[in-house]
Amino acid sequence: MRAMFLGLISGVLFTVSAAADPKDYQAVIDRQIDAFLADDFETAFTFATPNLRQYFRSSDNFGLMVRQGYPMVWRPDTVTYLDYREEGGAAFQKVQIIDQQGDMYILEYRMVPVEGSWRIGGVRILDASDFSA
Repeated sequence: MRAMFLGLISGVLFTVSAAADPKDYQAVIDRQIDAFLADDFETAFTFATPNLRQYFRSSDNFGLMVRQGYPMVWRPDTVTYLDYREEGGAAFQKVQIIDQQGDMYILEYRMVPVEGSWRIGGVRILDASDFSA
């Protein structure tokens, strides 16, 4: 299911403004994580791109995928923003998540501008060993 989530990112390229502020898309990620913590999958679903929303078709389906495939995002203990880059009309934000069991994960969020705001177009789990000292 994780591969499907990653494969559904928007094929349409948008122009990312040179003045794009990473705090804007970090705020979207924060709001989605807050919604997950409250088990408010309906609100969390609103932060996904239209393509992801169309694929999952309901917040219930989306919530099931997150609980099963991304439990560290559903129930994080600590969220730390790392580096980001802009490429191909999207922004890519790396995020370190420590889950409630103390395990560390590095995720990369693909952020896409949609109608004047940022939406999450996909999340992939990176190999955390690439980031250890």
